[in-house]
Amino acid sequence: MSKRRSRLEIMLEILSTIKSGNDKPTKIMYAVNISWNPAQKMLSNMVEQDLLEMNPGEGLSRRLYVITEKGVKVLDYFLKVNELMPKGALLAIACSN
Repeated sequence: MSKRRSRLEIMLEILSTIKSGNDKPTKIMYAVNISWNPAQKMLSNMVEQDLLEMNPGEGLSRRLYVITEKGVKVLDYFLKVNELMPKGALLAIACSN
């Protein structure tokens, strides 16, 4: 049986995915493996938190997401914490909130 990911883990995956170049909502959704409605809610929430910026796309692309400086700092912080913590500790902390 697979473990459920916490909201924090999904948000970090979204930040990582966008940082690696996937900037369209559908590509983000598939890369992170979440369905459309939760993806839209999380992306909107992350824009409100100033972790992402939404830019209007050209042509058929309506929205493109870009990671902000704050988003990069948050991602780097949690990656460093994950390296320092025992395996699975970050997951346990994220799930307890």
